[in-house]
Amino acid sequence: MSISPNDIKRVKGQGFLLNRGTENFSARVITENGVITAAQARRLGEAAEQFGDGKVAFTSRLTVELPGIPYEKIEDFKAFIAQDGLVTGGTGSRVRPVVSCKGTTCVFGLYDTQALAKEIHDRFFVGYAGVTLPHKFKIAVGGCPNNCMKPDLNDLGIVGQRVPKFNPEKCRSCAKCAVQASCPMKAVEAGGTQPAFDRETCNNCGRCRHACPFGAMEETETLYKVYVGGRWGKKVRIGTPLSKLFTREEALDVVEKAILLFKSKGETGERFGMTVDRLGAAKVEKMLISDNLLKRKEEILEQETIGGASC
Repeated sequence: MSISPNDIKRVKGQGFLLNRGTENFSARVITENGVITAAQARRLGEAAEQFGDGKVAFTSRLTVELPGIPYEKIEDFKAFIAQDGLVTGGTGSRVRPVVSCKGTTCVFGLYDTQALAKEIHDRFFVGYAGVTLPHKFKIAVGGCPNNCMKPDLNDLGIVGQRVPKFNPEKCRSCAKCAVQASCPMKAVEAGGTQPAFDRETCNNCGRCRHACPFGAMEETETLYKVYVGGRWGKKVRIGTPLSKLFTREEALDVVEKAILLFKSKGETGERFGMTVDRLGAAKVEKMLISDNLLKRKEEILEQETIGGASC
């Protein structure tokens, strides 16, 4: 191996990962939640042919990897993709690329997931790029309780919610209730009487909100369920759901508070779920609901942290 371990580590921090058994690297190119423009797609195809082995791969975090790039071509590669606003990265003990489902266009999506994920990307992936954490911190955005993006298996996950709102004055007590028929969770009991909702079973998927032909189900605002401390891999932990639902701005604040909590209370090498378990879920929720972490933001960001992520 003609490339020194220090140089391998240095370029890894820039998003270039050594290809096993070679002296070539895969460039990890950042997308905004899996979205790139047509011009950027063409640029990546040209880059793969000009600098790599002609292949383009996709990661579980919706970044793009171009393998087979020689070490001596890394700087030229970065300059080439930068012509269409593309950069490499997404490694290390920091906030990782944000992932989102297709709730923006999906018929089951309860809100514009791409827009929310883009805001999280700008504020916390880009905005916190220089902030070292005890380990990697992954964020996922889901449009509904179908959980296609598995938000509850990320360090922090957000899931869209629509709490049913029933107007009894518009209900005609139909023999066959369309609201009951629409519920995939079997959380509605009816049939000749006004529907009764089992709030423990209902997961706020919103499927019932347009079901009644007489308008007995009224539209409600989108709220957000937040999971903390999830992870997959060798050790799987389902994220702990916070007990309340949040508005959009509240959810964004919880994201920031969770990052600050992890930086201030996490130990080197542990994932956020381990921090949650060590501190206790009830204490963590109390800290995330309070604004004390935001008030201490500058103090926390100045705190020296040694990262423990190996990839």
